[in-house]
Amino acid sequence: DGCPTHRTLAEGKRAGEALHRAYQYEFGVDARIARIFNTYGSGADMMDQRVVMKMIVAALQNRDIPINGSGEQLRTFCWVANFGSSHEVTIRSLAEKIIALTGSSSHIVHAEARIDDIRRRTPDISATRRELDWAPRTPLIEGLRRTISYVEKELAEKNYAGISWVEIN
Repeated sequence: DGCPTHRTLAEGKRAGEALHRAYQYEFGVDARIARIFNTYGSGADMMDQRVVMKMIVAALQNRDIPINGSGEQLRTFCWVANFGSSHEVTIRSLAEKIIALTGSSSHIVHAEARIDDIRRRTPDISATRRELDWAPRTPLIEGLRRTISYVEKELAEKNYAGISWVEIN
């Protein structure tokens, strides 16, 4: 992908995994690599640029929620205490759920589709299910409710409520 941020992130992941494997080889540690992405939940930074936090903050401030392209891109979202999820949801549906859960007057606005936007990004968590007998325990709606509650408290405490997203950044 041509985006400098994504290239840097990808290189950081590869470097971290190479160090992990070197440590595993050098010291004989039995360890595995788990790539966790689209993570959301309590404790996140209000300035987090990931889609869930951006949408929740915008909804709580009754600002428009921009979506790239049609919003039909499929994603899974990982509650912070989970390993992952295989429950797919469209970006548009995520925005609609957040607007409904917050009681927001926000509107979804469609921006130009990003060239590097992947149509479907879903992790394979079958090995986690098989080897660890583990399954996600926090459904998306419950995780969103918890995150919204956290963000409401943070916005009130830090007085971000009257500050636009541009000013926060």
